[in-house]
Amino acid sequence: MVDADEADPYFAEAETDLDRAVESRIDDRLHSKALRWRPPDGFKGRKTVNEVLDKPTIMTLYKMISAGTVSGVAGAVGAGKESLLFRGVREGESDLALKVYLVSTSNFKKRADYIRGDPRFSRFRRNTRDLVYLWAQKEFRNLRQSLEAGVRVPRPVRVANNVLAMEFVGDGGRPAPLLLHSPADGGDYKQVLDMMRTMYTEAGLVHGDCSEYNIFKSGDGLVLFDLGSAVDRRHPAAGAFLRRDINNINRFFRRRGVAVRDLNDILGDME
Repeated sequence: MVDADEADPYFAEAETDLDRAVESRIDDRLHSKALRWRPPDGFKGRKTVNEVLDKPTIMTLYKMISAGTVSGVAGAVGAGKESLLFRGVREGESDLALKVYLVSTSNFKKRADYIRGDPRFSRFRRNTRDLVYLWAQKEFRNLRQSLEAGVRVPRPVRVANNVLAMEFVGDGGRPAPLLLHSPADGGDYKQVLDMMRTMYTEAGLVHGDCSEYNIFKSGDGLVLFDLGSAVDRRHPAAGAFLRRDINNINRFFRRRGVAVRDLNDILGDME
């Protein structure tokens, strides 16, 4: 088990203490809500949902509910190649996003290069489940480092095994629109570059997968998310990842008619 908060008592709870009747009710509730959602093309509906909500994931969600992190799981609100996003509700408080990483996917084995070479994670096991658990912990840590440096990212709340609880960016149970699907201008371009520079110079990180697909455009401005790929700037491939991120952003804004800066000029601001 990988845990970013070993001091929290619920991480040490033994499974033998679990009330089986309560577990069964939670299992049924989570499945019934998730199965009413139809994942987009590329997923196989019931099969994918059932693979995500396996026994260990149900146990992890139960512990988060028992600890009061969330009072319930309202349903799935998004999907990616490596994870599903659920909305966790809290009585009298704002919702949380519950990112459930797919233990069944083989994609994480291809992600080892984003861990290997990062001095924060010098030793790790290469089996799929351990890689997934480490990836969740890595994203939690990246979010926390970025937030502390002043980068606008979802506030991380808790991570346990393959479930990451963080701030829900959106309104009325719906995620904020992506930059991809929103009007974009020179102000947005400057804001993205500022976030990337602060992330690099203050948080010591490179996003590694920065694009219009991983930026929310909320009513309060842009929010950078999906930081699982982010690496320490001491990573041997950090420079290559940074250049790729800048090129991705320049390509997007250029297509939107925004005058973009030269790659080397942008890199010069980060020295």
